[in-house]
Amino acid sequence: MPDLVTKEFIASFASSALDIGSAETLPPPCYTSGEFYEFEKRALYEKEWLCVGRVHWIPENGDYFTTRIIDEPVVVARGLDGEIRAMSSVCQHRAMLVAEGHGNARGFLCPYHHWAYNLEGELVGVPAMNRTCNFDRKAYSLPRFAVEVWNGFIFINFDRDAAPLAPRLAQVAEAVAGYDLAHITGPRPDPAPTMPWNWKVMFENNNDGYHASKLHHGPLHDFIPSNLAEFPESDPADAGFLRFNGTLHPDAAFNATQRAVFPIFPGLDDTMRNRVTFANVPPTLSLVMTSDLVIYMILRPNGPESLEMDTGVLFAPGATQDPAFEHKLDMTMRATSHIIAQDFHVDALVQQGLRSRFAPRGRYSWQEGAQVQFNKWLVRRYEAAIAAEG
Repeated sequence: MPDLVTKEFIASFASSALDIGSAETLPPPCYTSGEFYEFEKRALYEKEWLCVGRVHWIPENGDYFTTRIIDEPVVVARGLDGEIRAMSSVCQHRAMLVAEGHGNARGFLCPYHHWAYNLEGELVGVPAMNRTCNFDRKAYSLPRFAVEVWNGFIFINFDRDAAPLAPRLAQVAEAVAGYDLAHITGPRPDPAPTMPWNWKVMFENNNDGYHASKLHHGPLHDFIPSNLAEFPESDPADAGFLRFNGTLHPDAAFNATQRAVFPIFPGLDDTMRNRVTFANVPPTLSLVMTSDLVIYMILRPNGPESLEMDTGVLFAPGATQDPAFEHKLDMTMRATSHIIAQDFHVDALVQQGLRSRFAPRGRYSWQEGAQVQFNKWLVRRYEAAIAAEG
């Protein structure tokens, strides 16, 4: 679909950013078009703060991990001075990746031609370059990105001059303060598979209160009915938004008992123990928070109709010392895997439907309030980008 992204097309999004009673969904090409995906890279991913991992993944000086987002390979490292830095992992010689996976190192050695970089990304070793004219080693450092840590999550920004993230997450930070996210841990997520649907399909599914009592009807999810969903007001200028969903009993949890099996987060009050909290920092981070478990999802698109997603879990202090921890974790993961399988099946079919010439711009139920919050966040940035592009 040539020349899809025009001022007129973006202007049509205004109806998606209305209040819930009047809003309609975004146009289907926003989920399928390669041209629109390239526009989103410019409008969102080159400007917004992007979650790439957790601080506890790199606890020691010299620890590093690699990731990628919008096909940009990234390495995040804790320097010998203890500071966390993020940079491109693309060697500035012939574009070989200088790091893979995760580990501990004093620097990065490109395996192709042995150009060597320190943990700050500076080029410190270049064999057999003495005959190259006008070669300035300082000009070939790994490109660096802005870094900010929020509640134990590491965010990067390709724009080194971007405004700080935390001030625009004040409402979200207050709502999740009882979980003490900066100081809780959990196992490192397994490598993420590729999922064949648009990243917004995934983000919307994570925040859809409407489907909970329909798609997930049964003993693993009935304690969190759709009619107890709440959507606090949010400013589209902010960096995140919230969804609360009341539960039928306190300390409800996603397992066959419907009740918490891990230690309760000690900072939670009675209100928080009687709901599930969903916190969102688009375009990359979604949190699902019960009384005894935090599930985090880091969304990393790699195409207009595909993404990778790192899914991790966090626990209250002392949880992993329980001799029965692994058994309780297995029980929880078995239950959540059934719910996730239902979601993934729907996501795949939604993506198929969005390609259809009969795909609609649908209307919303009041139980989809988070979708309109997401729309307002998106449309504000789409409009700003198309205006800047002239």
